[in-house]
Amino acid sequence: MTPRPPHVPGAKAPAPLTGLRVIELATLFAGPIAATMLGDFGADVIKVEHPRKPDPSRGHGPSKNGVGLWWKMLGRNKRTITLDLSTPGGRRTLLRLAAGADVVVENFRPGTLEKWGLGWPELSEVNPRLVLARVTGFGQFGPYASRPGFGTLAEAMSGFAAITGEPDAPPTLPPFGLADSIAGLVTAYAVTTALAARERTGEGQVVDMAIIEPILTVLGPQPLWYDQLGHVQPRTGNRSQNNAPRNTYRTSDGSWVAVSTSAQSVAERVMRLVGRPELAEEPWFATGAGRAAHADVLDEAVGGWIARHTRAEVLEAFEKAEAAVAPVQDVRDVMADPQYRALGTFTTLHDPELGRLRMQNVLFRLSATPGGIRWAGRPHGADTEAVLTELGLTPEELAALRMEGAL
Repeated sequence: MTPRPPHVPGAKAPAPLTGLRVIELATLFAGPIAATMLGDFGADVIKVEHPRKPDPSRGHGPSKNGVGLWWKMLGRNKRTITLDLSTPGGRRTLLRLAAGADVVVENFRPGTLEKWGLGWPELSEVNPRLVLARVTGFGQFGPYASRPGFGTLAEAMSGFAAITGEPDAPPTLPPFGLADSIAGLVTAYAVTTALAARERTGEGQVVDMAIIEPILTVLGPQPLWYDQLGHVQPRTGNRSQNNAPRNTYRTSDGSWVAVSTSAQSVAERVMRLVGRPELAEEPWFATGAGRAAHADVLDEAVGGWIARHTRAEVLEAFEKAEAAVAPVQDVRDVMADPQYRALGTFTTLHDPELGRLRMQNVLFRLSATPGGIRWAGRPHGADTEAVLTELGLTPEELAALRMEGAL
């Protein structure tokens, strides 16, 4: 039976978060990512930006015809309005929006919303069922709480940079928003957890998300190793302290492949494949740590064999041997990869500003209530009048807000 293609438009049931309203007051990048994840599965996300200072992500990275491409992904499935929260009219309007919302996502420095009279006491008073997700670099309290915080600082503070890179090279930061992205995904999970709790208690609550924390969980048991053994993980490049061979290797046609042998049986298959079965008979080969201690020998055996074959030959041989291998792909390869195509990892949509766009699809597949991308990021303030009219504001009230500079 041929499986149904993922993310089919017009699925029989609405997306699971349909009916949920999210007010996004966040920029750069964790908070907006969280709101994007909620919007992908049906939430009505209203993106609030300053009238004269749009979200800086609109200008990050390459653009086409003056339109930022990153924003097209980050702003998808969101309606965009402008509102200056520091003005009396902006404050009143935000409270009216919050009264009918389920979630507010913000990432101002601690105390900023309170300064505007929009802290948790005021928001929960107008809507006791509200979930307020507060996403900051360092959390809402502690000695660093008031500092400016970005994902790069989390990648440095968490220990990620310290273990990334070659042993004799400087610590390495990722060339993309790793900590922000992890925190954004975790914030979406935290919000849905708080909403599940609301179903039992009838009351909302505050989510305090510090960007420096989720990346620690992704890094694994390093704190436990240090606590129990005093062990500090060093930089090992592509190698692992837990198994070998584990590295990237260059093929005869100048491509690269990655090999992993986390399972003992896979490591043995690789040795047979590369013509060095005697290495699998060595006593040290019986454990991952033992193999890691002899990584030089194993890398020479595997790397030497791979260097004599083309990438296509390597991939075919490894697949036949049921050994774990993958090509090192850039974005051109990724978007043509047959497995990603089969999964529907990328989707195509029409954008009024840029025409045909391809971007990553929603994050996971649900068989009965799939998510979907309804539109790409909208222009700054494109939905202000529509959203505030839905809220019940009259043309006269809108005009007054514009005169005040609140819109």
